[in-house]
Amino acid sequence: MDLLTVREARDNLYRLVDEVAEHHKPIIISGKRNAAILISKEDWDTIQETIYLSGIPGMAESIQKAAAEPIEDCVALKDLDW
Repeated sequence: MDLLTVREARDNLYRLVDEVAEHHKPIIISGKRNAAILISKEDWDTIQETIYLSGIPGMAESIQKAAAEPIEDCVALKDLDW
């Protein structure tokens, strides 16, 4: 992760927002009293979804089990009865 001062981040904020959105690489912004991380909204949404799903009992195991299932054993999307 890149490390910038608050002043550097302020002076380049538009470019930094584009950069984190395009490359999905967080940037640490360090001030005199605190530090923060600049990430894209897409990455933030992904993190929030992961946290939410991780909080559902049995969800991680269910995802791992499904990922291990051979593709040939899966039901085709067109064959699902929604």
